[in-house]
Amino acid sequence: MADHPPPLPTPVALVLAAGGGRRLGGRPKALIEHAGRPLIEHALAVVRAGGCTETVAVLGAAAERVRATADVGDCRLVDNPEWESGMGSSLRAGLAALPPGARAVLVMLVDTPGVTPCAVARLLAAHRAGAELAAAAYAGRRGHPVLISARHFVEAAAGATGDVGARALLTAHAAEIVLVECGDVAVPDDLDTPADLARWNASAETPPRP
Repeated sequence: MADHPPPLPTPVALVLAAGGGRRLGGRPKALIEHAGRPLIEHALAVVRAGGCTETVAVLGAAAERVRATADVGDCRLVDNPEWESGMGSSLRAGLAALPPGARAVLVMLVDTPGVTPCAVARLLAAHRAGAELAAAAYAGRRGHPVLISARHFVEAAAGATGDVGARALLTAHAAEIVLVECGDVAVPDDLDTPADLARWNASAETPPRP
């Protein structure tokens, strides 16, 4: 009988950072600066400060430049050659690259700079309390990040098509999702336009270091 790897102590953080930033003038989202550092560095700092000890990031647009210029520490970087097809392909690539023993994954979008370590920590706490599907909620409305336990990995990958990501899985299991209110400690807005970027950078505080 094949040996099974021991379970990892915390969920793996999976940062989806492949987007090309079409509405941001074609600047790859991973390298857009927020508070003086690339978004990918900011996202990794947040998930690490929130309690994730293992990190994986999926790259797409300008992947070689991200590898050459961003300080990602010991994060495992995975290239998604199909990134232009949408977020679904990046989620599939990330799930396939998770280290052995991953009991759960916390999916973090690189362009949500308002997500805080506290929000991440609350999701990890929900998982420790038994949640197999959890999502940050803002005034009761489901948002990001989301947490998916290992028993849902295959279904999550199967439903990840186009720009859907984990939406098909979460819709199919809506009654099972533990909504973790984070509206008091985080902001769910993503960063899609130059106006979004200007607003975030105008109000940015110094983010946590990894």
